[in-house]
Amino acid sequence: MAIPPEPRTGERIAKLLARAGVASRREVERMIADGRVKIGDVVLTTPATVLENLSGVTVDGQPVKAPEPARLFRFHKPSGLITAERDPAGRPTIYAALTNALPKGTPRLMPVGRLDFNTEGLLLMTNDGALKRAMELPSSGIPRTYRARTYGNISQAQLEELIDGITIDGIHYGKIDANMERKTGRNQWIEVTLTEGKNREVRRVLEHLGLEVSRLLRTAYGPFLLGDMPRGTANEVPPKDVARFVEAMPSFARSEAQDPASKKPTTAPPKRGSYRPEGPEGKRKASPSRPADGPLSRRDLPGKGLGKGASRGPGRGLGRK
Repeated sequence: MAIPPEPRTGERIAKLLARAGVASRREVERMIADGRVKIGDVVLTTPATVLENLSGVTVDGQPVKAPEPARLFRFHKPSGLITAERDPAGRPTIYAALTNALPKGTPRLMPVGRLDFNTEGLLLMTNDGALKRAMELPSSGIPRTYRARTYGNISQAQLEELIDGITIDGIHYGKIDANMERKTGRNQWIEVTLTEGKNREVRRVLEHLGLEVSRLLRTAYGPFLLGDMPRGTANEVPPKDVARFVEAMPSFARSEAQDPASKKPTTAPPKRGSYRPEGPEGKRKASPSRPADGPLSRRDLPGKGLGKGASRGPGRGLGRK
């Protein structure tokens, strides 16, 4: 009779380092391949190494600090920035803008998902690799809402057909909730809500319908709203809102329960979609009338953001353009 293997204790170092906010798991794997991670005096050679904690682990010669509580920041990304730490082509990145937009002492942050070079709007940033991963997974079912300024012929009936998903060039895109906000001639603003967030999904779907997308703006990621934040500014989501959101997200609760280095939620997470921010600031307003074209104004952006004061932080940064 075969003896069953003993249960594994600890976690892969890539997961522990991501949880500590060093980098995403994929970036940690690159760091290990470059010989930047050590355990004591030994250079780590594989991301499959299992550890119970990060004691004795260094990155670029610096000890890794214990994981901090999960923090979440909102950043109004302008167009013309790459969602990456560096770009081989030398284009400006979000981190160059965040250097001025975030207060001193802010921990290293990772983007939750990406926005294309020419896409603007809400980009969430976190210091917690596990939270980042959980929020990006399609299985979490977190809706992301965009507003697209388009040109071409389209009807609401055609947009409603996207609710059943669509396959384009062999790639299937799941349920998409698309609504015409305002139409003038062949110009229109379209609001699109989806949960998968595949690469360039909104642009590809709308272009497949024969539309030209001249502007794309993300206005919401789950309950977190862009609100009236000026472009290039950032502010922190109140910790109590982050904690309540984490408790309401089953996929994150599962990953935390499997991670002995992480704190588990103190209460059982409610069903998906049950999270609601407190107060009137967290309630999304009905879509007002918006212009069919031309630059967005503050009244073009729905809601006030999540949590008390979430949209009031002036931040510093690129400012309005």
